[in-house]
Amino acid sequence: MCGGVGYIRQDLPIGHPDFGKLQICTCRQKTVAQMAHDRLYRLSNLEAFKHLDFDSFSTQGRTGLGEEQISSLLMAHHTARQFAQTLNGWLLLMGTYGCGKTHLAAAIANFAVQMGVPTLFLTVPDLLDWLRFSYGNTETSFETRFDEIRNIRLLVLDDLGTQNATAWAQEKLFQIINHRYVNRLPLVLTTNQSLEEVEGRIRSRLRDPGLVTRIDITAPDYRSKDPNTSYPPLSSLHLHTKQSFGEFSTRENEKLSPEQQGSLLKAFEAAQQFAETPRNWLVLMGGYATGKTHLAAAIGNYRHALGSSPMFVVTPDLLDHLRATFNPNSTVSYDRLFNDVRTASLLILDDLGTQSATPWAKEKLYQILNYRYNAELPTVITTSSSLEELDPRILSRMLDKRICDIHGLKVPPYRPQGPVKRSIKRRRPASS
Repeated sequence: MCGGVGYIRQDLPIGHPDFGKLQICTCRQKTVAQMAHDRLYRLSNLEAFKHLDFDSFSTQGRTGLGEEQISSLLMAHHTARQFAQTLNGWLLLMGTYGCGKTHLAAAIANFAVQMGVPTLFLTVPDLLDWLRFSYGNTETSFETRFDEIRNIRLLVLDDLGTQNATAWAQEKLFQIINHRYVNRLPLVLTTNQSLEEVEGRIRSRLRDPGLVTRIDITAPDYRSKDPNTSYPPLSSLHLHTKQSFGEFSTRENEKLSPEQQGSLLKAFEAAQQFAETPRNWLVLMGGYATGKTHLAAAIGNYRHALGSSPMFVVTPDLLDHLRATFNPNSTVSYDRLFNDVRTASLLILDDLGTQSATPWAKEKLYQILNYRYNAELPTVITTSSSLEELDPRILSRMLDKRICDIHGLKVPPYRPQGPVKRSIKRRRPASS
């Protein structure tokens, strides 16, 4: 039709809006469409992520995940796919390193580009570097670059919280996010931080339920094949892998009094029930080698087998870790470590009362346990101290029967003799 020129001029009457205008010939429409798509793709900054789409996302994660973690992956995948099709509101993807947040964010961006939507995918540090670079760029002014980012049809910001938190960086990031908030422009954010760690002005916008859909991905790092990597960094549960309910001796072949035997069985059954449905607090009291730590570790190992990430920490070790963050060479901030402990999905605090009883140590433990008490977060505590020896502030919370279940193991120290004999079998996890 065009004789190879690629354009045609339609035969239209004078006065028609398209009179005299060149139109793309049908022979070039596919080529032009592909060129437009390629241009969008180049502008999107997705070259390194072009292989990440919804079909390549594994909703099963790596082998050995629990039902709760697989469920969070399925929910995240379904929600991200729906968001990509509508681009309505904001999507906030939260979770630890390697859980799949970036994959889903890139899948949304790739889908949008395929649909012809102008899209920009950036990690937050790269975004700020782009803006800094534009100050000395003769081709593109800072104002132009800043305006492009604020108003792009779809903006995907990966790794919120990993940027250098200078006042300038915080201000520019807030201006971009606030502009998109005021104008209700689609935004995808990923972060491994908790909302409490996000800058206050941004946090307030992320808490708008009318705009923001929040997805928490609880799966561990899929890149690692080592199951120990799903333990929280501070947790020492991996040192107690042999301490299970099946390996716990109820000591029926020993000459224990009915009261002693009963206290042991009640503590054992309470620990099993807590492991199946972690709720509120469980306190295990008793002398050394009575089985407190074994039962606490068995709870942690049971939950870990179901795919959770319990934090098991000995009280003196916890305080040493917190003190170590004050070292200028520490790679972990005090605030981050402290928050990880007090907000852990399940905290198992072993040997409370054996720590150095300095005012600082007492205050930190109180702050952690008081937070978990008010938030009603599942917590297991073992102690060889008597109730009278504990911090009165912590004791008052333990004595709240609505929240806390206390069991005393009134048995002498356990001295294993020959093969372990047990009369109560370990209840197998539902996912086994």
